[in-house]
Amino acid sequence: MQEKTIGILGGMGPYATADLFGKIIEQTPAKKDWEHLRVIIDNNPKIPSRTRAILYNEESPVSMMIETARNLQKAGADFVIIPCNSAHVFLPEVLPHVTIPILNMITKTVDYITKESPDVTAVGLLAAKIVVDAQLYQARLKAVSIKTITPTEQQQPIVRQVIEDVKLNKKSDGVKSKLAGLIGALTAKGAQAVIAGCTEISIVAKDLAVDVPIFDSNEILAKAAVKMARNA
Repeated sequence: MQEKTIGILGGMGPYATADLFGKIIEQTPAKKDWEHLRVIIDNNPKIPSRTRAILYNEESPVSMMIETARNLQKAGADFVIIPCNSAHVFLPEVLPHVTIPILNMITKTVDYITKESPDVTAVGLLAAKIVVDAQLYQARLKAVSIKTITPTEQQQPIVRQVIEDVKLNKKSDGVKSKLAGLIGALTAKGAQAVIAGCTEISIVAKDLAVDVPIFDSNEILAKAAVKMARNA
């Protein structure tokens, strides 16, 4: 069967978009350049802030997400992926306006956990406040009998600071230490694994020496995209 072309609706943020593209390359079983997949990237950092739209009632990202997805379709993408968990809060408003599939990062991550780690019954979630508040992961995890453990109200600002630091390409030992501390707090409350539920957290999570598995939502999305594109 003919391979499909991947479209990346990116820019939320740029480093997360680059991280996803790199992971698609890494997950593709290619020995020659031409055996890699065609990927079309619209890195559009002008899409309004998802967090500010929710928390401060500022401009919604929906119209620009729709426009960018349509641009990818016109350019030849067969389906779209979005390397931003927060953008998935708005995905139900986008889907009716786009005629090619958009893979759901949250659904793919939960499906991956249930398939690859069926013994896991409690996971920690590190994600932006709007993702936590929207119950995107919690609802899907509950449906498959997995408990979600989230940071406390006092810890959530630390999550936000880690996200903002990585958006500024700060990946210092201090940033990693904060993230490791958050993971330690979640495991102390019973988490058997942790979801990197923000694509900026995905970037630094792979460098951590922690005692529990980390489910990287960006890597899982890359794997799902490669499988779909290769009709595997």
